[in-house]
Amino acid sequence: MSFELKIKTFIEKEQLLQQGDHLLIAVSGGVDSMALLHYFVQTKEHWNIRVEAVHVDHMLRGEASAEDRAFVQKYCDDNGVYLHATAISIPTILAKENGNIQLICRRERYRYFKEVLYETNANKLVTAHHADDQLESVLMALTKNATMNSMQGIRPQRNFEGKTLIRPFLTVTKTEIGEYLLRKGLNYREDASNSKDTYVRNRFRHHVVPLLEAENPRVTEQVTHFTSQLQEDNAFLMTLAQDVFSKTITRSNENTYSMEIEAFQLVPLALQRRLILILLNYLYKDSNTIQSYALLTSILKLCDTTAGYAEIHLPEDFLAVRRYGKLIIRKNSSTEDHASSEKIIISAANGWTTLMNGERLCVVKLHDLSSELITDTAQLFYFNASKLHLPLYIRARKDGDRMLLKGMDQPKRLSRLFIDEKIPLNERNSWPLLISQSDEVVAVIGVRMGMFFSTTPQPNDDTVLIVD
Repeated sequence: MSFELKIKTFIEKEQLLQQGDHLLIAVSGGVDSMALLHYFVQTKEHWNIRVEAVHVDHMLRGEASAEDRAFVQKYCDDNGVYLHATAISIPTILAKENGNIQLICRRERYRYFKEVLYETNANKLVTAHHADDQLESVLMALTKNATMNSMQGIRPQRNFEGKTLIRPFLTVTKTEIGEYLLRKGLNYREDASNSKDTYVRNRFRHHVVPLLEAENPRVTEQVTHFTSQLQEDNAFLMTLAQDVFSKTITRSNENTYSMEIEAFQLVPLALQRRLILILLNYLYKDSNTIQSYALLTSILKLCDTTAGYAEIHLPEDFLAVRRYGKLIIRKNSSTEDHASSEKIIISAANGWTTLMNGERLCVVKLHDLSSELITDTAQLFYFNASKLHLPLYIRARKDGDRMLLKGMDQPKRLSRLFIDEKIPLNERNSWPLLISQSDEVVAVIGVRMGMFFSTTPQPNDDTVLIVD
């Protein structure tokens, strides 16, 4: 199969293009990106698409970098392609941040790509990742953090800042790309840094891949088939996991998720992993964090049992907490601020109210109580609304808070109650309290209910508090 036919077949199979697409092609001047740009210049009428190019000079190689830009510009001028180009002083950024040079280059490059995408209203960014890149990515993942997600390698397309990023060359090797460019009589720029072993990818490219190719010259093709099958299998399992996610995990707000661990344990392990991956995708934008094997394993381990209290600190100040058979993942720094600054209203008119710790509350008149409101995990507490007037409120603890319990003459200090009930010290100040209109504590949600409540309806009780 010819190079052009391979690309065409791959584009059609993966549905990478639609008529009328406006492409922004990332071009460095190297062999891969020049072949990519030339392919679409030659076939844009066939696909009925519009083509523009984008180039970033990282200013890392002095005059050579500037010459790369001039080379790309000349090709674009000769072939009627508009080029968007910029120079970004990576050395200056490195001096300030002292970070990983490759990550900084990528971050700044893609930041510019996003700007141009929105300025031009292009709908797709195109990069020249190829089958050799796929092989290297799988090998690197295998030796670093081999999750099912990372072992799927580079995907043919993905969402990028509300647009789409496509990789039409994933089905062809670097050798095939070079031969295509040679047949077309086109030149390209060679980046001297590609020959150095400074970067991990280069070390795999120069030393590991040749050994594998010596064992099997078609190893790149084999890995391409392998990742394609993994991606197809995973797409099916993720569809199942999304359905289970909506039934198993409750989202209180963008920074708080909760689930019953027993329900999670009933899910097959393959879907458990994917439920966590879906959750991490909601919490984080960085792909390295989302694909972290250690992070996935630690959350799964937290769900091994429903017994006792345990917590793990996650990246970006998130906290995963196991308590009373429930897993709660929340933003650690915002919980106390939210709980102490907001007084949440609980009334019969509000329906369900979800608290920061994942608990849900609902108040209904006794004659309105229906089976639809009562889940397997719901607790019902009955009271007389003429003695405990609605609405009630939720707030965090204040100094000196006390609560009157049944059978006691004097109210009990909450500080003592938290100790007796073994509530972790770091959670006491943000624990949700149910308070009356006179600002008296009438319940510590999930811990103890005050004297106004009964677990069975009393003769004068006319209202029910449901805690789920």
